[in-house]
Amino acid sequence: MSAVYSFDSELWEWTSKTSWFFLDVPESDADDIEERFGRSAAGFGSVRVEVTIGSSTWQTSIFPSKEKETYVLPVKKAIRTAEQLVAGSVARVELTVIID
Repeated sequence: MSAVYSFDSELWEWTSKTSWFFLDVPESDADDIEERFGRSAAGFGSVRVEVTIGSSTWQTSIFPSKEKETYVLPVKKAIRTAEQLVAGSVARVELTVIID
């Protein structure tokens, strides 16, 4: 059983000692992911996913966010550069939950 989610999301920056960039999974999709796959989540409640934005596809994990009551998707620099994304950019995301 796998699931594919498609959505638009705005890239945002979280800073502490370093900067991290994330996209939010829409709450309705996050609720579905939690219900269907939350029991098999790994460390920190993470869920393995494959993501496509533009011509870039990679595997990563989404993480539950206590502040936003959704999952957040980290977007590494190589993807941001390849897809010309900066904080505030809206990206079209195709996210597939990976079932091991």
